[in-house]
This record gives sequence, structure tokens and C-alpha cells, in this order.
Amino acid sequence: MQRRSLLHAAAALLGTVSLASPLSGLTQTRPLVEVWKTPTCGCCHDWVTHMEANGFQVKTYDISDAAKAAQRRQLGLADKFGSCHTALVDGYVLEGHVPAREVRRLLKERPKALGLAVPGMPIGSPGMDGPAYAGRKDPYGVMLVQRGGGSSVYQSY
Repeated sequence: MQRRSLLHAAAALLGTVSLASPLSGLTQTRPLVEVWKTPTCGCCHDWVTHMEANGFQVKTYDISDAAKAAQRRQLGLADKFGSCHTALVDGYVLEGHVPAREVRRLLKERPKALGLAVPGMPIGSPGMDGPAYAGRKDPYGVMLVQRGGGSSVYQSY
């Protein structure tokens, strides 16, 4: 009888442990990236795919070019940092083809800054690296943009 009780107690404990593991995974959410882009931009779609493949949850808003520029300005980012899409993640602005690796670094380091930008559309950056570019990779910088408009190179590629 004692052995049976011990086995039931062990089984109950194992059941509790196995239930706790999946539930603990539910509390770990993927960071949400909100993206404002035009509906026909293929490289924006490819960047969204890159972010999702790297563990981010992405919500897109298809808007006009004029509305996208207005959204960028509303978020405080100067036009000189502009690219084809503007995003927001955990209070930081992302502009253009910022690699997921740098977004993760930004969220880990939490610098006092407006966000990150990859101005223009450099070939070889995430979303600008498809088969149409035949493996070409142009050098580019991921800029750390300050709230006052200043910037510095956060990472070079």
C-alpha cells in the first residue's frame, strides 16, 4: 500500500512538472513589431518575413507613401533617415531594413535613443537580399538615432 501511494505521489509530481513547462512558455511573448508600409512593397514584405523568422511578432499597416512619411515624422524620426517602411518595437522606432540581430541588441541594451535606422535601401540588408540581387551585398550602417536628431553608427555591415 505504501509503495502504491509513493507511486501515485511521484506520478502527480511529474504531471505537475510537465504541465508547468508548457505554461511557462506562454509567459514568454515574442516582441511585437508594428510596421507601416505601402501594400505593394515587396522588400518590406521580405523584411517582415525576416523579423518573423527571427522570433518577432509582426503587425503590418498598409498605408500610402504620404501617410507613411507622416507616421515617421509623428514618431520623431527625421526624413534623412527615411526608407521604405517605419516600425515601432517596445517604444523604439525602426526605420528601413534593420537586421533582427540589431533589434535584439537594442532591446537588450536599452540605450537612451529614439531607435535604429538603415537609411535608403542598401542591397544585402534583410529584405533587400533576395535572389534578384544575385548575392550582392553593399556595405551599410545601422544608425542609432537620438531623440534630438543626432546619430552614430550602431553596427556596420
